[in-house]
Amino acid sequence: MLLNRRDMILGLAAAGCAVPVAANAATHVLGGHAFGSTWRVVADAGNDPALIRSTVQAVIDRTDMEMSPYRAASPLTRFNTSDTLVPQNMPQALCDVTAKALMIATLTDGAFDPTVGPIVARHGFGPIKGTPGTFRDIAVRGDAILKTAPDLTLDLCGIAKGHALDQIIAGLSGIGVERALVEVGGEVMALGHHPDGRPWHVAIADPFAPDFQALHLVDPQGLALATSGHAVNGVFGPVGTSHIINPHHMRPATTALASVSVLARTALQADAFATAFCAAGPEGGIALAQQLGIAAMFVIDGTDAPERTMTGTFAQHLLS
Repeated sequence: MLLNRRDMILGLAAAGCAVPVAANAATHVLGGHAFGSTWRVVADAGNDPALIRSTVQAVIDRTDMEMSPYRAASPLTRFNTSDTLVPQNMPQALCDVTAKALMIATLTDGAFDPTVGPIVARHGFGPIKGTPGTFRDIAVRGDAILKTAPDLTLDLCGIAKGHALDQIIAGLSGIGVERALVEVGGEVMALGHHPDGRPWHVAIADPFAPDFQALHLVDPQGLALATSGHAVNGVFGPVGTSHIINPHHMRPATTALASVSVLARTALQADAFATAFCAAGPEGGIALAQQLGIAAMFVIDGTDAPERTMTGTFAQHLLS
């Protein structure tokens, strides 16, 4: 399965976001397993729940089969274990996601880098073996991907879940769903308004609370929301080790930055930028978000209490 390395809390509060647990008379609440975490849809009760479930599951299964580094037969694993330097034909979705990953890597000057899989594995958080490279060592040409050294690899765990959420939203819209809130491993995106007529509201978790507690309530206003943090998959003790890798230092990112929440036009962008900012750390991540003009909230481990810094238009989405 395409295990998500960034979930802060599994289930409804995964990756620091929460959606409603119980349905009211106007909604269906559906859910299942996805990428080592869960998916959940809160939709207008007028929609066919079986059709919603099959639409969501088809996207999850297809993404997992194509992009999971945990599946020996996935095209991604085939690319990673091949030593050829000629372009390798791959599914179009895998090529598209890789191209977008490389574009975001360029925009973030390598703070997001899909070649860090071997470093992740070295610290016990992933299955990818090989030699670390940089995103500049990978290229997409049409329906093929190539690498410049035989043991270079791709790791799309920091972006594939966002891609899946975008595809789920498109799929639900395609079957006539006009009002729904969708959460995949804690990343959230909505269609329309709640059936009651109000906007959809999403809670962002307090990364320092032992159990789920809402830090802020957010109105995404049609944007995707993703949160990246160190908890659950990180190792904590006298010295904390994060599963998120700082590609520039080739080691786990500092845990002083507890979480980063990003609002973006697509879930893929929100997913990747949240990973990049978290990897870059408090100063580097904030500077990068400001430079790119991205709506983000950084929660930092302060001396006496958590410190929060917001960039772009993020503050305009806060309800509490």
